Amino acid sequence: MMNKKVSIIVPAYNEEASLQALYESVCQLADTLPAYDVELLFVNDGSTDTTQDIITSLASKDHRVAFVQLSRNFGKEAAMLAGFDHAKGDCAVVIDADLQHPPRVIAEMLQWWEQGYEDVYARRRTRGKESWLRRRLTLLFYHILARSTRFNVLQNVGDFRLLDRKCIEALRQLRESERYTKGLYSWIGFRKKDVLFDQEDRRYGESHWSLLKLTAFAIEGITSFTTAPLRLATLLGFITGAGAIVYLIYTLVKAIIYGDPVAGYPTLICVMLFLGAVQLICLGIIGEYLGRVFNEAKHRPIYLVEDYHAAS
Repeated sequence: MMNKKVSIIVPAYNEEASLQALYESVCQLADTLPAYDVELLFVNDGSTDTTQDIITSLASKDHRVAFVQLSRNFGKEAAMLAGFDHAKGDCAVVIDADLQHPPRVIAEMLQWWEQGYEDVYARRRTRGKESWLRRRLTLLFYHILARSTRFNVLQNVGDFRLLDRKCIEALRQLRESERYTKGLYSWIGFRKKDVLFDQEDRRYGESHWSLLKLTAFAIEGITSFTTAPLRLATLLGFITGAGAIVYLIYTLVKAIIYGDPVAGYPTLICVMLFLGAVQLICLGIIGEYLGRVFNEAKHRPIYLVEDYHAAS
């Protein structure tokens, strides 16, 4: 009977400092899993350091190592899709290259997969070294997304997960260019199971996710899976209109009955600034969605491959 094949997908962007340690950790894991054939699939997302040289060296000495080299940096979301497109396993595990996701957890994921679960995701018990502000903003984002969508959004869960071939094929069908894969995992459904783990601190290199990039990613996630901001803009317009009518009635009553003079310039400026701000906010929300339509309408490929090496 042939062994089942497990593809471990590693998106990598300028991760030269951690690749050797990650490779050794995965090899130690593979030695404890004789019932599985392991494919270690690196996706080099346009790295500018020696990441590709290290990956090529590993592939030359280990037949289990495969790689996809993208033509430039397309982002982690596109890199993960490239991994799904090229993974050969009966299941695939997405794992970060910085070793914050311990490979040893994969063994437990495989146990649940064998019991029939098709999406075994790793839920963080602890988040390692992370600033208080970043942690609170992350939890706030998940809370907003969960309250505004019609399907269950898993909170405190990242990309570290095992996916059955059914899930991989489903994700491959979703070719939208503006991707938020964490939401797509929930959208496709299938039988899910969580595995708790303690996220480790980054051992090598520095994080490529600044607060600004995380904010942009959060906006991407919200606009990808809910139209709640558009409804909020509509609601804001109704509230502003109702407030204007109430204030108009109040001003007329005060002027006609009590003879109070109507404040001119200051009141006018305040109202204009307030209405202008509301209009700009609403236009910004509409612009976010219109920008997504613009990008999707181009039908450009999500990524381009410069080189591919399959595991033997």
